[in-house]
Amino acid sequence: MIHALVLLGIVLLGGPLAKHIPIGVLAAILMVVSYNIGEWKEIRPLLRLTKADISVWAITFALTVFADLTIAVEVGMLLAALLFIRKVTQTTTVSEVTPITWTTVASTSFRTRRFPTTPRSSGSHGPFLLGSTDKLEEATRHVSRFPPIVILRLRNMTAIDAAGLLALEDLADRLHAAGRHLILCGAREQPAQLMHQAEFERHIGRENICPHVQAALERAGQIYDRRHRHSEEEA
Repeated sequence: MIHALVLLGIVLLGGPLAKHIPIGVLAAILMVVSYNIGEWKEIRPLLRLTKADISVWAITFALTVFADLTIAVEVGMLLAALLFIRKVTQTTTVSEVTPITWTTVASTSFRTRRFPTTPRSSGSHGPFLLGSTDKLEEATRHVSRFPPIVILRLRNMTAIDAAGLLALEDLADRLHAAGRHLILCGAREQPAQLMHQAEFERHIGRENICPHVQAALERAGQIYDRRHRHSEEEA
């Protein structure tokens, strides 16, 4: 802030005198300023990072020297964004919950029920953003092999974007077309708010979006009881 005020005062008050400054002096000042802006002491820690991080820095540095600062900043920000998406893709996983985990989270009322097939549960871990949606598609490619009730736990999903939301909508539609029920549970604040704004409830029903896994299991029991009664009435 002080430097900016001093520079403003020089421009406003000392502008007419600046033309008398020798070009060599201005060149020396620019050399010192550019050297200080370079922050050369930060280069050694940068070289300890991954090859992708070093490549982004090297390309930005080269463009700054041989092209233009504006171009360098734009390209550097674009490369950094692509690198971030790649890292998110690598850290986000979609996995099936093991039977051992079921025994630790299922309520007593659920364990005493006699389900013909245990509801299948999958969990998403990490941000569910553009670049990681293919993992959900890969994990749910063969929906015909799924049991009648599928529970998707979102407790570890830290964030979601439009691409992730479209992937969930596609999964809900494919399960519905295959005669399966999808139940979501445990969504955090950001994913829950985005799904509500996008009216995601239309795809699976508001009653199939539960706050936690115990409520999802109770909802699965209600669906099974309803289907069981319907089968008895038809018989």
